[in-house]
Amino acid sequence: MPQNKRESLIYTVLMCFTMVLWMSFYNVALQQGGVSLSVLTAGWLGFPFAYVFAMCCDWFLVSKLAKGFAFRFLVKPQDSGLKKVLCVSCCMVVPMVLIMSLYGACEGAVHTGAWGSIPRQWLINIPRNFIMALPFQLLIAGPLVRKVFRAAFPEGKVLP
Repeated sequence: MPQNKRESLIYTVLMCFTMVLWMSFYNVALQQGGVSLSVLTAGWLGFPFAYVFAMCCDWFLVSKLAKGFAFRFLVKPQDSGLKKVLCVSCCMVVPMVLIMSLYGACEGAVHTGAWGSIPRQWLINIPRNFIMALPFQLLIAGPLVRKVFRAAFPEGKVLP
């Protein structure tokens, strides 16, 4: 876990990059009905805007709410690091899936012009994204980003 604001920003940049890139590819694959070069191209082209939006949501809104909820209701200071990581990760995934599923529904409406379909598409996107985002976060992105982060920035080496 990051120890100060600077570490937290670096960690958020890495985690958000990993999650948004993967989920961009996943959502385009769902829309196109399979994996192909065009899925990778479309996912990559849509990634920058989604990444900036997700970073802003994460940094300015979701992170504070998720950590506040986790440390108020789910974990105590004496709990293990693993329990803290798992609880905060779960608390981050839920609101980010809600927000980014709405983002995806709006992005789809921009491309198709079907503005009236946003609420329906948002409700369709939420479970689809949740069933991918939570396991990916807990089993792949979280451990990978933590490992890369600590390899690049050993504990106590990033100044506050």
